[in-house]
Order: sequence, then C-alpha cells, then structure tokens
Amino acid sequence: MKQATGRWKFGVTLGALLAMAATLAQGASAEKPPHAYPSMAPLSQYLIADRNAEIALARSAAPVSISGKATVLVLGPHGYITAVKGSNGFVCMVDRGWSAQFDFTEFWNPKLRGPTCFNPQAARSILPIVYKRTELALAGQSREQIMAGIKAALASKAFPPLEPGAMCYMMSKQAYLNDDAGHWMPHLMFYVPFGTDWGADLHGSPVMLNPQFHGVPEPITVYMVPAGQWSDGTPAPAM
Repeated sequence: MKQATGRWKFGVTLGALLAMAATLAQGASAEKPPHAYPSMAPLSQYLIADRNAEIALARSAAPVSISGKATVLVLGPHGYITAVKGSNGFVCMVDRGWSAQFDFTEFWNPKLRGPTCFNPQAARSILPIVYKRTELALAGQSREQIMAGIKAALASKAFPPLEPGAMCYMMSKQAYLNDDAGHWMPHLMFYVPFGTDWGADLHGSPVMLNPQFHGVPEPITVYMVPAGQWSDGTPAPAM
C-alpha cells in the first residue's frame, strides 16, 4: 500500500521490505530471504479452525455498537460464507493477504489476519472484489493469474460500481497485518475513485494513502485515517 514506511494496511511497511529485498539482492546477509512467501501455502494455514474464534476476531474490527449487529463472514475451503446474519447492513470479516496490492511481498503470508468491518456501501461495492480475489486464490491461481482474473472481471463490468461513502473499520487489537508491523494501529479506510486527492501523507495531514487497489488494476484509491483507540475503547499507542 504506498511508499511511506510503516503507514499502511497489509503493505504497512512495504517500502522497508522492498529496501530490505534490494539490500539482500546486493549480497547482504540475512536470515530471512527477500521473498519468503513466493506462492500459496497449504490451504489449512489460511483457515481458522475455530469458527467462533473467527467470528469474534471479525467482530473486533469495529466497536460493538456496529459489529454487534453486523453480518459476519468466515473463510471456508471454497470462499467466505455467512456465519451470522446481521441487521444493520455492515459486514465484518477477517481479510487475508491476497486482498493486498499485487506486489506486496507478503501477499501469500498465511499468518496475515485483517479484521475488517465494511459499511453497507463498501459491503455492496468492495466485498465483491474481495470475494473474487479469494475465489481465485482458493482455486490455486498464481498472483499473476489472480490479477488477470480481476482485470477480466473489470473489463466485463462484473463488479458493481464503487458507491460514494464506502469505508471500513480496522480497529482490532488482534490484527496481524504483516511480519514487521504486526498489529500496527487502529484506523478507518475510505474507498474513493482512483486519482482522488485527499492530501494524503503531506506534512501535518492525518490522512495516509494505502496502496491496496490504487489502480492496479482496481480503479480505486484507498485512504486511511488513524482512529486513536481500539474497537474496545482503549487508547492505542502513539505511532
């Protein structure tokens, strides 16, 4: 997600990771190779065996006033399925690494867990993209094949248009967003048409650019704003 060290979702430290990879490629010694996750791990490593644990993790993405009445999805062998039917139009789930930008070095990291709670607009217009990426990943497609599948779906207008106001909550203490950042910080994400300018990453701006999607290939820009506290109301550490 954009080149600003330590500042984004699944690609939170992508700049640092790429710098590390370049150093290793030049012959520097390190225990961890620059591409530790070159392909998909066994499916079982992406699944959460305890269904109730995954439901609780998904709900931890947002305050209980929101997640308590949300639909909750869990990942099965063939994709996400509804575990709890909600009533407020929000949808909570635990994202995996294949929802990240395609050049993210931890795209296939099976440890990644991103509790996310989509508002109704994002549930209708962003979740279909997540479903498609997941379908292709679980079908054994490579990263390149998944991207090609998304491009084909976009070309055929298989996805609904992005709805104004689409956003999600990512405020879970239990999130694991990459090997370097771990839980990172609670934040909100906003989905807008690609190229929209919010003054992200400028000096003094609280808005951060997330490189998920960002026109490669989805024509969407994702912005993040720190929430300052976790979903349970406790204060988050300053970053």
